[in-house]
Amino acid sequence: MDTETEPPKSVDHVIPSHPFAELIGLRMDGHFVDASDCSLEVLPHLLNPHGVLHGAVLYALADTGMGGALMPNLDKGQICATIEIKFNYYQAVRGGTLRCHTTILNRGKSVANMESRLYVEDKLVASANGTYAIFTPGARKS
Repeated sequence: MDTETEPPKSVDHVIPSHPFAELIGLRMDGHFVDASDCSLEVLPHLLNPHGVLHGAVLYALADTGMGGALMPNLDKGQICATIEIKFNYYQAVRGGTLRCHTTILNRGKSVANMESRLYVEDKLVASANGTYAIFTPGARKS
């Protein structure tokens, strides 16, 4: 897809309930072919004892964004699971709206690789690269 001339197409699909996302106020703002956008408001109960957004909250935003980008690309009955995520924190977050944009870098038959970039305003505060397994629960490998 040529992103300079064609805007991303929204993908119409059902995302299962996500109680943890609801607990921290994480919103899925958009699912697109090979990408997703999500965000959350930085609230006092998400801060660590130093008044900075807990790193696990940023990680959760990237992890959920990666799953959200991959899900529309799965076949019926398939699910995905995190294998590993490498995370880089660049700047402390103390407030505002944290946004995460995720893109699929490579999608194979059983493994996908994605990249997330996290921003407050237009400032890049963190990035992540993740590898996910793609599989059908209960299916036997031959």
